[in-house]
Amino acid sequence: MRDAAQRGQVGTPGALAERDAQVFRAGLHLNRLNNEYEDFLFGRIDLLRGKDGKKGPDGAYTAVEPAEGAVRPDNTADIAETLHIGRIGVLDENYAPLVIDWRAPAAAPFYRSTPVDPGRVVRRRVIRSKGRRVLGVEDDLMRPELKASLDGRELPVIGDGALMAALGQARTHTMRDIVASIQAEQDQVIRAPAASVTYVEGGPGTGKTAVALHRAAYLLYQDRRRYAGGILIVSPTPLLVAYTEGVLPSLGEEGQVAIRALGSLVDGAEATVYDSPSVARVKGSYRMLKVLRKAARGALELNDSPARLRVVAFGRRLELQAGELERIRRTALGGTAPVNLLRPRARRLLLDALWERSGAANRHTDPELTAELRSSFDEDVTSEDEFIAFLDAWWPELTPAAVLDAMADERRLVRWSRRILDQGEARRVARSLRRDGWSVHDIALLDELQAILGTPPRPRKKREIDPLDQLTGLEELMPVREETQRERAERLAQERVEYAHVIVDEAQDLTPMQWRMVGRRGRHATWTIVGDPAQSSWSDPDEAAHARDEALGSRPRRRFELTVNYRNPAEIADLASKVLALAMPGSQAPRAVRSTGVQPRFTVTAGDLGATVRAEAARLLERVDGTVGVVVAMQRRAEARRWLEGLGDRVVALGSLEAKGLEYDATVVVSPAEIADESPAGLRVLYVALTRATQQLTVVSDGRDEPDAAGVPDLLRD
Repeated sequence: MRDAAQRGQVGTPGALAERDAQVFRAGLHLNRLNNEYEDFLFGRIDLLRGKDGKKGPDGAYTAVEPAEGAVRPDNTADIAETLHIGRIGVLDENYAPLVIDWRAPAAAPFYRSTPVDPGRVVRRRVIRSKGRRVLGVEDDLMRPELKASLDGRELPVIGDGALMAALGQARTHTMRDIVASIQAEQDQVIRAPAASVTYVEGGPGTGKTAVALHRAAYLLYQDRRRYAGGILIVSPTPLLVAYTEGVLPSLGEEGQVAIRALGSLVDGAEATVYDSPSVARVKGSYRMLKVLRKAARGALELNDSPARLRVVAFGRRLELQAGELERIRRTALGGTAPVNLLRPRARRLLLDALWERSGAANRHTDPELTAELRSSFDEDVTSEDEFIAFLDAWWPELTPAAVLDAMADERRLVRWSRRILDQGEARRVARSLRRDGWSVHDIALLDELQAILGTPPRPRKKREIDPLDQLTGLEELMPVREETQRERAERLAQERVEYAHVIVDEAQDLTPMQWRMVGRRGRHATWTIVGDPAQSSWSDPDEAAHARDEALGSRPRRRFELTVNYRNPAEIADLASKVLALAMPGSQAPRAVRSTGVQPRFTVTAGDLGATVRAEAARLLERVDGTVGVVVAMQRRAEARRWLEGLGDRVVALGSLEAKGLEYDATVVVSPAEIADESPAGLRVLYVALTRATQQLTVVSDGRDEPDAAGVPDLLRD
């Protein structure tokens, strides 16, 4: 940037443009380096001599397995290569690698190596730092039986192991990247080829969300030209978006990936309310597709649609009555185009009917004269104010919001949904549409209606003429300026509704209508689908699977399964597995990698549920350094927030459906029976609630839970 600043005295516009481009690129790179400064260098691997001695483009040896003789018969060896792993790659003045980007092929052994399959790795070191100060070092020996030397000195081993150190750190209200502690099975998913569809399944705590985020960063590293600005990550809730949105910037990919909640996928609309489980089941089902198609056509008849058309043409007054207008509307709607795009067809059918009524078609036998007369007739009619006003009222341009507003009328929706919904379902849906604000299920309906209605083409704006050019006549000499490539890219980014790669987090929760919405954003994309059927809150998984397969089309599938629970200690995981056995008989829970010796705590309210929950939350705040989550049934969210007022920002109250994907140092789960009874998928939702804690879990029961003498609710007993 200093070099560019010294080039202020340049002679040509081209040199000025070159200088500005240099400043721009240098500023971007400097900003990236500053963003990566914290915890920049996080890893190191010490490796044996490789088989072939070849180096890759990043300057590291490419061999995976050690060379013959790298390990001597007496189990001693020399370290032949040491690589440092960081958030971005750094070269020295001779372009030799000082730091390897974590996504580079040379960094893969840092994540893939295990004591069972160590490859060339002898020691893996994780370094925690702040600025230039090292806070801690944790080593894992991949070949513990080997006595290895570096520069004539034996390799030292420091710490208790990188993974256990990472798992023991206190949580905050935002997710940290796991770039320093990615495990082998997670790394296989992150580095999997992007072609077609990648399915990732795994239980609570297996790192599915973190893997999805790191996969986005890896795809950008592998093929930036294809994926820059074109990756969409879909999360189930705004809470999960807020929790995860800092991960990609910490990996050097700020602004390259769109992370959107399901309730924010439609521009101009935002989900702010929740539907009851019974209403959500109706709105999310495939049946709503037929209801919306009927409603889109039925909405044309609203707003006092005129029952008669009167125009004057060729000196005659012509009329079309209600019956003929209805026939024309039915004929026009018989097309397959979106409703708003059928307006030109309806206009043409009206003109045809008026032309026939005028009798002018029989005036001439010459086809050319008849065609000329018809053209003049159409021009006369369509220029009349009466015809224009009639067409605007009889076939208005519909918006998705206007159709949903029309569906808020109970009698109207019962009529439109006859033989699709029963009357009780239709009335409940109509009442839900009368309140202020959209629900996450309404957003999918808005998106579907946009596809059903379509957007009429807009005339292109004329180029604005500079008054000075008009005075000098220069506007006649200046060609119409075409959109530049950069302007087009910026416009498409703002208008983007389709992406090159779509990552769906917590995919098991998507309803059929939501799958249709997400599918429209990835018609030509590659996909990563992340989820766990055992955590699904949707009541009809088979219907959702059918909608998912429709969205993905015939693309080939590749499947991965994450089997290790890194979040919950074994004591909490064992308790949660009792609910899993009820919710999904035969399902296998992921294996917990650690035990804390702290058993879940059970307490029974003495009458004042709020006071009991507040006391338990305060107790946990004293015992953990990080966050405490209080999970309640959805209808108790506002009540729970009042219970916790004044306890500080380390504690948060959230509904059972909002807990998906989040984690806390400690959690309080309030009335398991109430959560389980919320919906047909209630047991799976309870399983999610019980698996949010990394250290301690407290379960608060009331009479509804039927606790035993030890306070253990009926659902959690053996």
